[in-house]
Amino acid sequence: MIDDMTDLRDLSAATAERVLALNNAHAAELSWLEPEKLQRMIAEAYFARAIGEADAFMISFDQDADYGSPNFLWFKERYPRFAYVDRVVVAPHARGRGLARRLYEGLFRQAAADGHTRIVCEVNAEPPNPASDAFHAALGFSVVGSAEVYGGERTVRYYARVL
Repeated sequence: MIDDMTDLRDLSAATAERVLALNNAHAAELSWLEPEKLQRMIAEAYFARAIGEADAFMISFDQDADYGSPNFLWFKERYPRFAYVDRVVVAPHARGRGLARRLYEGLFRQAAADGHTRIVCEVNAEPPNPASDAFHAALGFSVVGSAEVYGGERTVRYYARVL
């Protein structure tokens, strides 16, 4: 576990432009965002952090969020309390430095301190994302379900890690 969380910064208007560019460079794995939607997501987020000048970022919501993602709603129907990782991205130049792990560790700490019982997320099964599957397994996540979403455009696996 990484103990030094001092480099995690709250997402803000100052980093939003860089975060938006990084997100949209990975829209195939995530989803395209317009600036207004990103600002709404940051405002509603339970945990929204960046490392560096948006070398990596994470946006997550808790069960009380007003968020309409079908993946988020899948978890909301099944669990009374959770923190949902909506997106986590590491810029290509910053990969291999443990930044995604550091973001998750920060979320784990915050969620445990706030009394959350689990962290949840989804990973694309179609199109496949084997690196993300392996990463989440290494962090202690287990598959808890699957679904076709967005009119069958994607199939996802749902993961949970009990805190």
